[in-house]
Amino acid sequence: MKIIIHGGFFSESSQSEETKIAKQQSLKNIIENSWEYLQDHNAVETAVYAVSLLEDDELYNAGTGSQIQSDGKIRMSASLMNGETQKFSGVINIESVKNPIKVAEVLTKEEDRVLGGEGAKKYAAKHGFEDYSTEIPQRRAEYEEKLKNGGLGTVGCVVLDNDGKLAAATSTGGKGFELVGRISDSATVAGNYANKFCAVSCTGVGEDIVSNATAAKIVTRVTDRIPINEAFSRTFQELAEIDGFAGAIAIDSDGNIFHLESHPTMVFASFDGKMYEQFS
Repeated sequence: MKIIIHGGFFSESSQSEETKIAKQQSLKNIIENSWEYLQDHNAVETAVYAVSLLEDDELYNAGTGSQIQSDGKIRMSASLMNGETQKFSGVINIESVKNPIKVAEVLTKEEDRVLGGEGAKKYAAKHGFEDYSTEIPQRRAEYEEKLKNGGLGTVGCVVLDNDGKLAAATSTGGKGFELVGRISDSATVAGNYANKFCAVSCTGVGEDIVSNATAAKIVTRVTDRIPINEAFSRTFQELAEIDGFAGAIAIDSDGNIFHLESHPTMVFASFDGKMYEQFS
């Protein structure tokens, strides 16, 4: 069993040392709780659980604490992919729900598994998700002062469970101040992808990740028996050709954990029951 999570990028130029320490502790707590959860749950369930904890933490740009768009509203996206069944589900630009990743989880049983905007919200309400404001004072202050603090914040989780099954889950509050209707990578196979060979979750500039098809490329290369480190290397070389900004976390079916970012520093933590690793 293996698990790795990410909380987007950390920019020391825009965030304090206090925030950095808080994120380190948060990631440690979340991955430890998620590891315990994994003992009695499968990869999909654990991926959703871990991302929901990240969504609930105001330190990250997903769920509570999401960025505000150019019209003053918060719209979030999230997706889930089951590596065994190859089912991808997600919500795009959903408003006023606490945990978009949990709506994506419910959608796995539907024939129409990716919903956007008003349709996603109506579906969530129909399935018992109550209205919830994800706005926090910091985000409102940033919006009102037209500050763009970050824009690289997404959260994600990749899990390999005790049965050797893989899953990936990703959630974002967007880049902040974007055009209304803008779609991020997080609810696409470019930003979140898994099969029985590999699972990947991405963060960074959504347009770059989509242009590079980052997650899908890495998984496809691992499926074609390219080692995970080489799959990352080739994909990020192609990302560099378009001056792309991204980071990704992954686990393959052999239990190899890997992460890479085009620019420092992606916030991540991984755990396999023995070894704990975190960004410095």
